[in-house]
Amino acid sequence: MNGYVLAFEQVDQGSLSLVGGKGANLGELTKAGFPVPAGFCVTTDAYLAFLAQSGEMAGYFEQLAVVKAHQLDRIAELGGCIRSHLLTLPIPEAVRSLILEGWRRAGEQESYAVRSSATAEDLPTASFAGQQDTYLNVRGEEALLQAIRECWASLFTDRAIAYRAKNGFDHRSVLLAVVVQTMVIPDVSGILFTADPVTGHRNTVSIDASFGLGEALVSGLVSADLYQVQEGRLVKKQVSRKQIAIHALPEGGTVTKRLPEEEQQRQALKDAQILQLAELGERIKRHYGTDQDVEWCYAQGRFYIVQSRPITSLYPVPEGAAAGGGLRLFLSFGHQQMMTDAMKPMGLSLLRTMLPFDKPSAREVSRVTAAAGGRMYVDITDVFGMKPARRLLPKLMKGIDEQMGIGVEDFLQREAVRRGIPRRPGLPRHALRFVGPILLRAVNNLLFARVEDARPAVTSRMLASLEQAHKRLSGQTGAARITAIQEQAGSLLRRMFPGLMPYPLAGILSSRLIRALAERWLGEGEGEVIHVLNKSLHGNVTSEMGLRIGDLADLARPYPDVIELLQDGEPMRFRERLRLVEGGDAFGEAWDRFLEEYGMRCPGEIDVTRPRWREDSATLLPAVVSHLRAVEQGEHRAKFARGAEEAEAARRQLAARLRQQPFGWCKAKLMDRLVRVFRGLMALREHPKYLMMQHFGMIRQCLLEEGRQLAATGILPTRDDVFYLTLEELRKLSQGERLDGLRELIEARKRELERFRTLTPPRLMTSEGEIVTGRRKPGDAPEGALLGTPVSSGVVEGIARVVLRPEEAKLKPGEIMIAPFTDPGWTPLFSSAVGLVMEVGGLMTHGAVVAREYGLPAVVGLDEATRLIRDGDRIRLDGTRGYVLVLERSGP
Repeated sequence: MNGYVLAFEQVDQGSLSLVGGKGANLGELTKAGFPVPAGFCVTTDAYLAFLAQSGEMAGYFEQLAVVKAHQLDRIAELGGCIRSHLLTLPIPEAVRSLILEGWRRAGEQESYAVRSSATAEDLPTASFAGQQDTYLNVRGEEALLQAIRECWASLFTDRAIAYRAKNGFDHRSVLLAVVVQTMVIPDVSGILFTADPVTGHRNTVSIDASFGLGEALVSGLVSADLYQVQEGRLVKKQVSRKQIAIHALPEGGTVTKRLPEEEQQRQALKDAQILQLAELGERIKRHYGTDQDVEWCYAQGRFYIVQSRPITSLYPVPEGAAAGGGLRLFLSFGHQQMMTDAMKPMGLSLLRTMLPFDKPSAREVSRVTAAAGGRMYVDITDVFGMKPARRLLPKLMKGIDEQMGIGVEDFLQREAVRRGIPRRPGLPRHALRFVGPILLRAVNNLLFARVEDARPAVTSRMLASLEQAHKRLSGQTGAARITAIQEQAGSLLRRMFPGLMPYPLAGILSSRLIRALAERWLGEGEGEVIHVLNKSLHGNVTSEMGLRIGDLADLARPYPDVIELLQDGEPMRFRERLRLVEGGDAFGEAWDRFLEEYGMRCPGEIDVTRPRWREDSATLLPAVVSHLRAVEQGEHRAKFARGAEEAEAARRQLAARLRQQPFGWCKAKLMDRLVRVFRGLMALREHPKYLMMQHFGMIRQCLLEEGRQLAATGILPTRDDVFYLTLEELRKLSQGERLDGLRELIEARKRELERFRTLTPPRLMTSEGEIVTGRRKPGDAPEGALLGTPVSSGVVEGIARVVLRPEEAKLKPGEIMIAPFTDPGWTPLFSSAVGLVMEVGGLMTHGAVVAREYGLPAVVGLDEATRLIRDGDRIRLDGTRGYVLVLERSGP
């Protein structure tokens, strides 16, 4: 056999470009000694020789290059034309003769499975499963040649074209080989996953099995048996009713038959066979070093492997997850911070350095953190060794994200977890030493300290922190500057928590007491007054930022040329062009003042690698435009003033009602104190994040300057490539140490980031890769409603506007914003919406707090909201009961 036809024994994983993913894997398995039915590959060289006969394919490829994944009609039309054309082409004689030579060598009397094998198929990062065609029980010379031609044409099926367009693959660069494999006529066949494909549990082998050929299972025509094996033990056996089976016909082809009644509920594999197959799957996993999706069949008393590919859907296990010993539980930091996008290595490195727990020194990363899929996860397992934490942590988590809290509760209720809870000596003492002073100061702020002194005290501490950071970072260069960044980041939260957190914490405690005492003294449901008292908190830096956006919009209204520049979407030239239009000077001065105070912010701001507003206002300009479109002149300030008036009226009414009760004077005085603390100190809730972003702004400028210098000397390809390093790698590079293969490392991390961006991060996962999900109990909601967590009361109906990125926002009056998450960088859009739905979040996360201040009904924690709710749908949002109901779909 030559370059057109290769036997399985002649190929392996290194042969991808010649025989495609399927062929390379079958050759690899054959060479490794696994039981693979014999066969050969018709290579991509043969496919190219076939294609070279066409004078029309060049034009077709040009048309494919511009087609989009959503253009289904165009894809169907173009794909049909290409397939019809290819089926008219003959197979080149040199290719044809070698195919038939391989067929005769394998056995003319045998039947064959003929499968497509694309070069972008069965890869570690993309499976392309089912995108091209397969032909079973092919017998005879002409049938074989026709099946091969059909496989070549199947590279241009509608689904294959759409898949490549969606995933950014060049249609010319994806080539097709064909696998010709001796057909095994199985008694039983199915699929084996070396990790649970549903939960991600890496130590669970999951097996689907049904009678006859596996096509019935793959095509969804039959419900297969499900078996699961853990560490050599059969832990789950779910025998299904298998009504049909697909069998091979003696003359070629297949037939679908209904099974006899007595056969339908018979277990497809015996217990001993299940364990034998699971061990075979584990051997394949060990060979590849990664979890596998394995197609298998059982015939004549033995198992055969007909395919194995990487499982591409598994979320990566946190790095070093097993280092702590035993089963560990990791929570997503991004869900807590309302930013679940994948980050570059520098962003993760800074956050892991910043977390103040379990660190040998300030400048090292926290050992309770781990990177997984471009996100930061925190190992909370050791905290469970403290009994109060097992009771309180799930409740605290529910305030951040209800499903996360329920998931922690469910995890702690597992018998195996309760038996193996770690006890870390000294941890309670360290926790008390850290938390104790914060709680004591919070209680003092709650009961005794002057509320009026809080804001000046917080402002003073913030200024001192920034001055100290400026002194530490200014004048430094090279490795000394990076060391200073590490030390600054490593000490930031350790200083911020005791210095600032006692103020908003006192506000949170006061809100709990207001709700509880109102319910106790005035009756059930009276605690809901807290939602009114929460409106229009004076001094909240994030709410004030939103108001200032409205001021900018109002300032632009009289000047059409300024509005045109805002809508033009050229952020890099916006400030420069303002000087050339009427009203531009006045607007520009206000714009500069805004950026002076808030220019270090941006959407996804916890990722230091993201451009800040002062560098790139692309995500800020649409917020001003949306405000112009959706809000009338001065409406935002008037609405804020009304909210403050409503809160004051609620305070007075609450005090008046309490005075009428026994000991009313005392009750009213205590409640008045709590309300003043709540409104005064909850307004400071966003100040710690605001300070953190000011630090991030300084750190980012230092990193960019270091990147510029390294790029100027040719060490880095570009300035911004500095963000594909960690802080420690950058420190070593800056002091002259060489990093072998630096450019290749950066390119590999760029590709890895693109893959991570396609993954959905779990809220909780274990060190075994299991995704822990909290099951929300159905609430009082109409049939068909989408359930989430109610975080801001009220009911509103309107048009849904799905906003995946703030820079793409085009909110109109009366529209409800549907977003994956929101952090302070999204706040400018809140004043343009009448309601808010988010995929992540809880009662105390940023979006929920701001929604309550703005008086917007809001539901959060609604998984896949941006997919389940279409742009333009008419919906009812119930922020009191926690659901969204689609009233009318926007299209087919």
